[in-house]
Amino acid sequence: MAALQGILLIIQLSFVIIRVLIVSTTAAAPQALPNCPDKCGNLTVPYPFGMAEGCYQGNDFFVNCSQATDPPIAYLTKNGTVIITNISLAEGELQISDFIARYCYSTSALRTRRNSPVLRLPSPYIISDTKNKFIAVGCDTYAIFKGFQGTEQSITGCMSVCNSLKSVDQNSCSGVGCGQTNIPSGLHNRTMTLDSYSNHSGIWDFNPCSFAFIVEETQFKFSGNTSFQQLNSTTRLPMVLNWAIGDEPDPCDVAKKRQDFVCQNYSKCVNPTNRNGYICQCLDGYEGNPYHPNGCHDIDECKDPNLCNHEECKNLAGSYYCSCSKGYKIDSMNDKSCIKENPKNKSKMTLLLIISLSVSIGLLVLFVGISWICCGIKRRKYTKLKEKYFKENGGLLLLQQLASHGGTVETTKIFSTEELEKATNNYHERRILGEGGYGTVYKGILPDDKVVAIKKSKGGAPTQSDQFVNEVIVLSQINHRNVVKLLGCCLETEVPLLVYEFITHGTLYEHIHKKRSSLSFELRMKIAVETAEALAYLHSSTSNPIIHRDVKAENILLDDAYTAKISDFGASRLIPSGQTEIQTLVLGTFGYLDPEYLQSNQLTEKCDVYSFGVS
Repeated sequence: MAALQGILLIIQLSFVIIRVLIVSTTAAAPQALPNCPDKCGNLTVPYPFGMAEGCYQGNDFFVNCSQATDPPIAYLTKNGTVIITNISLAEGELQISDFIARYCYSTSALRTRRNSPVLRLPSPYIISDTKNKFIAVGCDTYAIFKGFQGTEQSITGCMSVCNSLKSVDQNSCSGVGCGQTNIPSGLHNRTMTLDSYSNHSGIWDFNPCSFAFIVEETQFKFSGNTSFQQLNSTTRLPMVLNWAIGDEPDPCDVAKKRQDFVCQNYSKCVNPTNRNGYICQCLDGYEGNPYHPNGCHDIDECKDPNLCNHEECKNLAGSYYCSCSKGYKIDSMNDKSCIKENPKNKSKMTLLLIISLSVSIGLLVLFVGISWICCGIKRRKYTKLKEKYFKENGGLLLLQQLASHGGTVETTKIFSTEELEKATNNYHERRILGEGGYGTVYKGILPDDKVVAIKKSKGGAPTQSDQFVNEVIVLSQINHRNVVKLLGCCLETEVPLLVYEFITHGTLYEHIHKKRSSLSFELRMKIAVETAEALAYLHSSTSNPIIHRDVKAENILLDDAYTAKISDFGASRLIPSGQTEIQTLVLGTFGYLDPEYLQSNQLTEKCDVYSFGVS
């Protein structure tokens, strides 16, 4: 029986040990990198600090753990003399043990002891201006503090006087027995000097020495004669340094893009307000070492038994939530706490919820209905407007003429506005092929992947539908290898759109003037002959002669085989059958216009011949 009790006791102790190990494993975050020491005496040394090669982030974060004393002492950097007493990762702080400056005098007012320590820090470290104070203690004392921020020097000081111990202001550094002042920000070094107004004569019996020091504000409290005595036997006091990763003024969003960015999983980058560089902090709901690859771990808030009242606590990654037990509800003043429900209030809330839901659904249905009606009205207006433009532009007449001439969809097509908007990506500026006096030409891609040129004319005088339809019929019947083929038109816009075949090699003008000319004499002759043949065809081979009125190099296109094709019939006119000239307003490009045409307004075939000659 005794043996059985012994076995049970061993099993119970085993469970206790395993449980303690599990708790300590989850609670303790890794501090140093794997296989790196993290203790120097009583000091914990977390990464980015380290004491062995490969265990620290740069030489400025090396901690020299001296084994010459017991316990060992940690010094900042390899050859440094600054003693480290604590390292804080959360705020980027380092507590060090710093020397006290002191001047002592004899009964005959002669200086017997003097100590003016100097402190120089590596670039990532500065003296904290928020955690420290510069303090002078004594009854015949003034102290000067000097420091540098880069090349800019800062000087400050304070004084302290008193006639007797009774006159000393206890528990206060107001200038009577003790004086203090703030530390300038951003200082990498400091020098302290002390002096006396009368070498402590008259007060030597109770205050033979003056003291000056920078100290962590919470670590020193002046208490009159007690402080005089304690400072006589004290050589160092705690002081706080600020540190950061890097010494550049780059904000976190810039630092994150660099390869040497050190903030790890579940951490955030923070820019300190009083120094360059950045520090890392674990995200809200996490704790540990943000510089260690696995340093930040989730805080189990549910371990606090008072966190949730009358509810079950559920721990989440970086957060938690409370689920109310039956008969309780979420407190409106604290969404993570529960309060007891009132049954009457519950029924009222249910009724309010039903009413609110019904009103919301009704408003939603009303909104959808009004929107649908408005969209329908807009669609009908748009459809009527397109029908209006179609009629005004001679759409019905064009359909009749096409039928009477035996036209088909393949020869001349009437396009819709939607087709051409889709083909030109809503007339995007990247689709523009060229712009002229009569409109803009866009590159379009039809649903069958056929590439076309779409001319969008500029607004002007109202279209004469009969004349426009006649021109479309005539141009659609032109079938000459040296004239750009008209494929169709769109009449559903205010100004009709024309759709031509797409010519890939640009204009003759671009080849002659904008590029280094690669056209041989033979090729130029070929282009000139083909252009002349096209003009002759327009003037004499069609049922109604066509005068182009704007023959120039910009309106002569070249395909891949350098075949000439006359384009841009925006200014062209049809000559009634049996006539050789008509009187009309002068149109065309100045410099290419026939002088006789300019004077008489009489348009003849010779106008095109003249322009061709100038080209």
